[in-house]
Amino acid sequence: MGTAKPPGRGCGALPRWLLGAALLLGLRLCMELRHAGSGPPGRRDLRGPPRTHLLPAPGPLRGTRRRQVTYVRSGRRALPRGGVSTTPPEPSCCAQLGLPSRKIACDRMGTNSVATDSGPALKPWLVCLDDRFGLAHQIRTKQCRLYSLGLGSDDTHFEVSMANGGCEVHRFDPSVRSAHVLQSQRLWHHRLSIDWRDPHPAVAAQKPYSNTRKLGSILNEFGHHKIDVLKADLESAEWKVLENLILEDVLEQIGQLIFEIHLHWPGFEVSGSESSVVRFWYSLLKELERKDFRLFHTYKDLSKPQLFLKKDIFNASSCYTLSWVNTRWR
Repeated sequence: MGTAKPPGRGCGALPRWLLGAALLLGLRLCMELRHAGSGPPGRRDLRGPPRTHLLPAPGPLRGTRRRQVTYVRSGRRALPRGGVSTTPPEPSCCAQLGLPSRKIACDRMGTNSVATDSGPALKPWLVCLDDRFGLAHQIRTKQCRLYSLGLGSDDTHFEVSMANGGCEVHRFDPSVRSAHVLQSQRLWHHRLSIDWRDPHPAVAAQKPYSNTRKLGSILNEFGHHKIDVLKADLESAEWKVLENLILEDVLEQIGQLIFEIHLHWPGFEVSGSESSVVRFWYSLLKELERKDFRLFHTYKDLSKPQLFLKKDIFNASSCYTLSWVNTRWR
């Protein structure tokens, strides 16, 4: 009789050490595959070959992506958080500033004293008289109202012309001798200066007849709910006044804007690098566009120095007259 073989020792069974080695090898391979795979551990699809782990494409770091900064807050859009835009202003008709390119055509423009007199002291103040915007109808029915904001300007051709045409004209100038002067039936002069802020309450208490107001405060004080035309020649204060009109939604009460803008320096209480100043100016012009104001006339005053932020620029001007119409005004 043959001798019986002990169990587990025959040639048909795997030795225990070989089985243990195979298990360790499989476990190590599984761990390496999980480490090399792109999916989270325990959720990898093992039915196909493992995918190569790819690094994300190079790009800007988190929090530094390019964005367009809006420096003013309108009623329609909130101010983005922090950051400085690295996007340059869009190209446009005025290379220095990058004015919005959506300019509309106005078939009838009037009350321009330059049309008959080319004297350098006269300004090309133009209004759009197309019937689609309503100003011509307001003039014909004697229901037009014009506000003229100035700082010591002696040129009143535009105001007199509009008053003779049928507009109720209010001219605000701190150099006027009396508080309120009625020059003619429809032309008023007020010893008031339009600012981007009202005087401090303590100052106002000591000077109850202070001659500085915001435009919104003047409208409330005079009981006027709308202005068909707003003309402004504020000698570099126009940027802060325009910002105030946007921030307080006074623009909705205005039909047409005619602003003389100055570019030779940043303006009152506007500071920062040259790029930040230009972005501030540009953001105001873009807010006008978002409020449905469209540029219909531009004039470059070549009699003024060719300065842009204190730098000489050939064939430019430090002073432009820009005219906008509120396309929702009827």
